[in-house]
Amino acid sequence: MQPHQLSSGDVIADRRADYARMLEEGGEPEAAAELMEQALELVPAWAAGWYRLATYLEKAGRGEAAIEAYRRTLTLDPDDIFGAALKLALLGDAATPDLPPSRYVERLFDDYADRFESALVEKLDYSVPQKLAALIASTGRRYELAVDLGCGTGLLGPEIRANVGRLEGFDLSQNMLAKAAEKHVYDGLAQADLSLAPDLSGVFADAGRHRADLVTAADVLMYLGNLESVFAIVGELAASGADIAFSVEDAGEGDGFHLAPSLRYAHSESYVRMLLARHGLEILKTVKSVIRKDGGKPVSGILFLTRKPA
Repeated sequence: MQPHQLSSGDVIADRRADYARMLEEGGEPEAAAELMEQALELVPAWAAGWYRLATYLEKAGRGEAAIEAYRRTLTLDPDDIFGAALKLALLGDAATPDLPPSRYVERLFDDYADRFESALVEKLDYSVPQKLAALIASTGRRYELAVDLGCGTGLLGPEIRANVGRLEGFDLSQNMLAKAAEKHVYDGLAQADLSLAPDLSGVFADAGRHRADLVTAADVLMYLGNLESVFAIVGELAASGADIAFSVEDAGEGDGFHLAPSLRYAHSESYVRMLLARHGLEILKTVKSVIRKDGGKPVSGILFLTRKPA
């Protein structure tokens, strides 16, 4: 279990929860759920415990019981650091939220930071930074200021650093930013929530209004559903004539976005094109490509290179 889930505050409940986890890992989700229910009898206000119970029930095929457990999780944890609302949407109990809970995304990547690069690059064949950097390089431009939105551990930074005068990175996770800082590639790093409308009196003021001539978002937008807030932020940061490069997971046909079982969002090309037109951004190039693996299967994505007209 991760640090935020380590203890229920009851030694016996924790022991039962540990046994339940071992049962689930051994392919016995029904038995795991039964033992987890016993643990929760001792600590009924343990939000993390209810979330774990819900996942075991879901794997055991007990959908209605899982829904009740996810609801209980959400009641006990209104900030929803476990993403219970996303699970309820996938199970058909709630509408798909436009955006995931910010605390869920922050917790997800804070927990994931130490193993992020080894898991993503070495095991999942993640290739977006190299492919996005190649798109950017195709312009033949040198950029005075690049802003890397959702920079994570800084995988894109080294790929574009040679053609950038100043490179600034923003991310929701402090632990991911700490990893990015270790690369000594970024000139500035700061915490920011891309799901919020831009507030230039706050953190984005340091990036400067209409000052960046390159804005990037590599493998970030799949953690947001409705992309209006991101393009609003881009519009504030980008100078006239700036290039904007980003990737999405490909939702295929349709005019919108959907929530995948991975708890990431996929966006249709037509939806992204509609938003780009609304925000006055010109599409220079698009590339459809496999961007990673998930569960051993390829995940299709779309890379966009766009420009804010001069």
